[in-house]
Amino acid sequence: MLNALNTYFQQHKLLLSETQFAELAGLLTPRHLARHEVLVRQGEVGRYGAFVLKGCLRSFVTDERQKEHILQFAPENWWISDQHSLARQQPALFSIDALEDSEVLLFGSAFYTQLQSFGPEFQAFFYQLLQNSLVALQRRLIGVLSAPAEVRYQEFLQLYPTLARRLPQRHIAAYLGITPESLSRIRGELARGL
Repeated sequence: MLNALNTYFQQHKLLLSETQFAELAGLLTPRHLARHEVLVRQGEVGRYGAFVLKGCLRSFVTDERQKEHILQFAPENWWISDQHSLARQQPALFSIDALEDSEVLLFGSAFYTQLQSFGPEFQAFFYQLLQNSLVALQRRLIGVLSAPAEVRYQEFLQLYPTLARRLPQRHIAAYLGITPESLSRIRGELARGL
């Protein structure tokens, strides 16, 4: 499992020495998450984030009416965590659970600090990841506030090309902020070329 993370780093032109990899491995816990298993619960202090090797996780908020609003999906080779909770030991702003049986590498708050000590290329890489995350969050917020549902669905397809066939329609609809019926109508219109 750890070799998959090393391969991920190599694909991003980040090379670890054997010593660095051993240090990093000491900060990671391979784990199987069963479908629906909760990694972080909204309102509780989150102890872990995850790098997804196989499967799919999601982050979501549950409102006072118990309606779920999905913030992010994390399929293979994606990182997911509640940074607020992990870094500051504060109650989590959202929950993270497995939508599919998943294989993940769990990490705590010390993980990022250790990676940054490996050199400027790792600092730059994780800075870029954080920047990309912020840009995606800003685009998502603007889309939810102003873009028609059809445009939000097409952006979902671009961002998560493999998930449209893997996930239940209700989860995609919760991510888009629409009803499953509206998503069904949009999919039908796209299929007919309208």
